[in-house]
Amino acid sequence: MNFSTALPTFVITLREGVEAALVVGIVLALLKKAKQSRLNIWVYAGIAVGIVVSALIGVLFSWLIKILGAANPQYTPVVEPMLEGVFSVLAIAMLSWMLIWMTKQARFMKAQVEGAVNQALVNNSQAGWGVFSLILVAVVREGFETVLFVAANFQQGLIPTIGALAGLATAAAIGVGLFKLGVKINIRQFFQVMGVLLVLIVAGLVVSALKHFDDAFANLALSNRASESLCFYYEHFTKIHSCILGPMVWNTSKVLPDQEFPGIVFKSLFGYRDNLYLVQAVGYLTFLLTVGGLYFRSLTGGSMKPNHIAIDKKSVSPAKD
Repeated sequence: MNFSTALPTFVITLREGVEAALVVGIVLALLKKAKQSRLNIWVYAGIAVGIVVSALIGVLFSWLIKILGAANPQYTPVVEPMLEGVFSVLAIAMLSWMLIWMTKQARFMKAQVEGAVNQALVNNSQAGWGVFSLILVAVVREGFETVLFVAANFQQGLIPTIGALAGLATAAAIGVGLFKLGVKINIRQFFQVMGVLLVLIVAGLVVSALKHFDDAFANLALSNRASESLCFYYEHFTKIHSCILGPMVWNTSKVLPDQEFPGIVFKSLFGYRDNLYLVQAVGYLTFLLTVGGLYFRSLTGGSMKPNHIAIDKKSVSPAKD
C-alpha cells in the first residue's frame, strides 16, 4: 500500500484541526471563566455534528462521482479525470483562501471567538445554540476543505482518508495538551511551518490538476475523431505524450521515479513529477509566486503574536492580542 498519499491530507487536517482545536479550547476556557460550564455539552455536540456533517459531505461527493461515471460508461475515461481536475481546482481555491485569510486573521482569533461567545451568553435562552453554531461552523469549515482535497485525489482510494483521520487525531492530542495539560507549544512557529508545507502541497495539486485535464482531453480526443483538434500539442518523438501541456521540461524517471521512494514522497508533499511539461511548470511557478508570495507577506502583517499558548486548570488566557 502506498502510504505516502496520506502525507498531504495528514498535513492539511493537522493544520486545520489545530485551528479548530484552538477555537474549541478558547470557547471552553471562556465558558469556564463565565461560570457557564453547563454549556460545555453544546461544544462537544458541535464537534460531533461537525465531524458527521463533514463525513456526509465526503460520502455525497463519492456518490456524485459514481453517478456521473455510471451515467455514460463510454465516457468514464473522460469523466473521471475531468472530475478530479474540477475538484482539484476547488481544493486549490479553498485551501489558498483559507491559508492567506486565516494567517491575516490569526491574531484576532481570540477576540472574534470571545465576542461570539459573549453575544451568545447575552441571549441566555439561546446561549447553547449560539455556542453549538460557533463550534459547528469551525469544524465543518476545516472538514469541508479536507473533503475537497481528498475528493481531488479520490483515485488514490482509502489511504488519503487514513491520513486525514491521523491528522485529526494528532490535532486533537495537541488541543488536549494545550488546554488541559498546560503544554507549551510555539503556536506561531507551528502555523508558519504548516503554512509553508501547505503552499508546497497545493502547488503540487496545481500540477496534478493540469495533468487530470490533459488526460481528460486526450481521452476525449481519442474517443471522438471530431475532438482531435482539442489536443493542440502532441509530442511525437517520445513515448510520453502531452495533449494540452506543451513540450516536456524534464524527464527524470530513470534518476528519481515518482512511483518509488523517495520520489513518491516528494510527489505527495511537494508536487514533484519525473515527467514535467511546460504548462505544468508555468502553473507551479505562478502559484508559488502569487499565492506563496501573498502568504509570506501575510506573515508579517497578520501573524499570530503569541509565541506560546499554555493553559492549565486555573488559567483562561489561551491567547494574547
